Amino acid sequence: MEIRYILPTDDRMAISNIYEESWKCAYKGIIPQDYLNSIPKGRWSSSIDNPNWKTLICIEDDKIIGTCSFCKSRFEQFPNWGEIISIYLLPDYLGKGCGEALMKTALSELKKQGYEKIFLWVLEENVRARYFYEQFGFSPTDDFINDNIGGKELREVRYVYEWR
Repeated sequence: MEIRYILPTDDRMAISNIYEESWKCAYKGIIPQDYLNSIPKGRWSSSIDNPNWKTLICIEDDKIIGTCSFCKSRFEQFPNWGEIISIYLLPDYLGKGCGEALMKTALSELKKQGYEKIFLWVLEENVRARYFYEQFGFSPTDDFINDNIGGKELREVRYVYEWR
């Protein structure tokens, strides 16, 4: 398994496919199924190269199987925080250490950038992801964002991490 930053030559459609397949798996029963079924191929390919984000990929057997993006906080109320924007894996690679490797690398990179405090948002109903983050020492807060995805009202909870 290799974790590295994306390169200009990496296949954006393959990375977008990780988001697409992960959403269909992780959000089944949380986000309406008709919305998940309607996610178009390449939905995330244009956002992967956001100049304000850093994006890692996880490669196994020459295949991109996971991705994680992070940055300086996008929220003005958290000006000196680092933010994990996303972490997604192809469903067949869940529970095999790939997500752990991506998260450890992202946290390390954010620390190198000088961030002592890091946060992320996770759907309140996404129990598996919440457990994953808690295993890394992230703690839930009382901060929430209300969202509407596919016509369903959802809440995202903010999780925080501080270096000890």
